[in-house]
Amino acid sequence: MIDTPKSGTTNVASATTRYGAQRALRRYRFLLLALLVVCVLPLTLRSGSLATEVLVFALAALGCNLLLGHTGLLSFGQGIFFGLGSYCAGLVLTKTALPVPVALLASILIGAAAAALVGWFSIRQRGTYFVMLTLAFGQLFYFLAYTTPDLTGGDNGLLDIPRPALGLFGKTLVPLTSPWQYYGFVGVLFVAVFWLLMRVSHSVFGRTLLAIRDNEARAAAVGYDVKRFKLMAFVISGAVTGLAGALHALMTGIAPLSNIDYHTSEMILVMTVIGGTGNLFASVLGAAFYVLFADWLSTLWPRWLLLLGVVLIAVSLFMQRGLWGLGERIWQALRRNANKDMQGRQDGKDNDVTQEPV
Repeated sequence: MIDTPKSGTTNVASATTRYGAQRALRRYRFLLLALLVVCVLPLTLRSGSLATEVLVFALAALGCNLLLGHTGLLSFGQGIFFGLGSYCAGLVLTKTALPVPVALLASILIGAAAAALVGWFSIRQRGTYFVMLTLAFGQLFYFLAYTTPDLTGGDNGLLDIPRPALGLFGKTLVPLTSPWQYYGFVGVLFVAVFWLLMRVSHSVFGRTLLAIRDNEARAAAVGYDVKRFKLMAFVISGAVTGLAGALHALMTGIAPLSNIDYHTSEMILVMTVIGGTGNLFASVLGAAFYVLFADWLSTLWPRWLLLLGVVLIAVSLFMQRGLWGLGERIWQALRRNANKDMQGRQDGKDNDVTQEPV
């Protein structure tokens, strides 16, 4: 007995399940790639501190990409938020007995507040004047940190920042003593922040930022409050970068003055550009490339920054979309070649079928 309706219903359900799985994979593919990076780093690197540094600067690059890639704002003020996050976490942990989550939350808030201040002034200008304003604020905060040694340690920075374990009611839940234990903690935070930023970029707010980046005048004509959206992007970027600075201070045990220097802003921008703007996972690639490449080159030549400059020139000339764009071009070329091979084999089979026997 043939049960055709039941068989048809089963096929429809199976097709629906496959379509749902494919749609979920397309939607969360970048989150899965970020999770893959977190899992692969311990398998490929011997140093837990180096692996943690990759994730910390990946967070900073994510915050920068939200401004540069999604909003079109080239900011040289990212070092402000990174440095303030480092100082805030260091002060909370050295001057008080508050736990690590409170220190990280305070760093996020101070980064967001500083970004709101810098953004409120900077977004009133465009182009070169915007860039100069963010650079001026970077120098302002640097000299404030330099001239207040009682608070920031001045040129020496904040030293001996502890890294207490995560606990509850005096009982240790997650130890953070070893570098790999701390890497696991940072990895969880990194995946959580990456997921949140993916939600932001795919939301109506994120789409509006892209509209502002592509054509600010048209977005304003439609009715969007462009300055408010830019300021909100600044605040989110500052919060994420402040968290990255706090995690960096906990990793190294110090909050140096160099963290708030404009060279830090430049470094974060370089990571973002090398990875590729407009795609959040590209920031992870850029940070990993910069940190690992710099670590490798520094063992070969003391003036490794010259070679890094050559790499940045090559990216600017031949890879405007960064490493992610290069990977996309390679993938598309491989797919075209595979399709040509399949088409060639299919044409050969068709010729064999239509060929008359001798």
